[in-house]
Amino acid sequence: MDSDVGPVRDAPVRNPPSVQAGDILAAQARLRRYLPPTPLHHAERFGCWLKLENLQRTGSYKVRGALNALLAARERGDDRPVIAASAGNHAQGLAWAAYRLNVPAIAVMPHGAPETKVAGVAHWGATVRQHGDTFDEARLFAMQLAEKHGYRFLSAFDDPDVIAGQGTVGMEIAPLSPDVVLVPIGGGGLAAGVALALKAQGVRIVGAQVEHVDAMHRALKGDPSPIAPAATLADGVRVKQAGVLTRQVLADLLDDLVIVREAELRETLVRLALEEHLIAEGAGALALAAGRRVAGKRKCAVVSGGNIDAVVLAQLLADVRPRAPRKPRRRTQDAERLPAAGRAPVGAAPSPTPRAGRTTAISPAVVRLASPGRAAPDAASAFPESPALEAIA
Repeated sequence: MDSDVGPVRDAPVRNPPSVQAGDILAAQARLRRYLPPTPLHHAERFGCWLKLENLQRTGSYKVRGALNALLAARERGDDRPVIAASAGNHAQGLAWAAYRLNVPAIAVMPHGAPETKVAGVAHWGATVRQHGDTFDEARLFAMQLAEKHGYRFLSAFDDPDVIAGQGTVGMEIAPLSPDVVLVPIGGGGLAAGVALALKAQGVRIVGAQVEHVDAMHRALKGDPSPIAPAATLADGVRVKQAGVLTRQVLADLLDDLVIVREAELRETLVRLALEEHLIAEGAGALALAAGRRVAGKRKCAVVSGGNIDAVVLAQLLADVRPRAPRKPRRRTQDAERLPAAGRAPVGAAPSPTPRAGRTTAISPAVVRLASPGRAAPDAASAFPESPALEAIA
């Protein structure tokens, strides 16, 4: 998840590098030979499609951004060793990518990082340096090492190549022709990439954050200063400060943001295990937990990761007693059929501009982000010079 923002205040970025939909197409071409598409699964009891990034290499979508960043750097002739700070998933993704490309990689992880994630980083041969008790201390130390030794510091989300890599998740969702896609938000890299990939189809992009762990929500409301996030099961999105580049993208493309209660998150994670037989980490279940408050005819939630400690999962299964799911209603549409390869998606084909008249009913817990009168960007502005994307839709 997007777990790698801290209060370390770098110099303000007045004109951060931009990322466009065309960059996501380039990332898709790079990653195709390394990462097969992850499955789409219809969770009938939730009334929602699931994009199963918990089945991705290293158990998280993070490997997409890390691998794309290393491949793009190679194309530019940048062969420096790479260093990153992470509480787990970004470090694992970087370690795997560096192993595949034979690039030296260092991961700085705070003391107390989940053991399963520390072991995953070491397994792929990256150098693990544990420093500090918080991510922020680890990040500051990693930046100091990068400056001292000439390493390339790779952000977990506030990097154009990383965002483009994460956007390939959206490209794989596109053939489903959803009307709503729900994405967990920490630093915002996944949400920014998915929004760039799907907005021209008229898809509503809805973010999900945990109560009292809402740095991006505050930043989008005009307060980008660091926060003191509460402890949460969704440690992968427990950030103190939103990214600069990701905030700019989401300010234009994010439609809504749902604040999820911790109890809802715990129940959703357990229901995923018991009803869908899927293992997700806390942040991985976050988008689906938000989905119960968002209406849509064809919703899709990104299950962003599955790296949860066995002890934590066992405790949740012992402690949480989910409510019985609602009885199914008679189906009036074939909402659970996945469009066949090479055929048009079920239902009307998506237009390249936002669909007229489509609305999404949001509960009061949803934070409205769009300003009055602000229209969704049209295809020309959201996807400049990317005709291949229209072909996918």
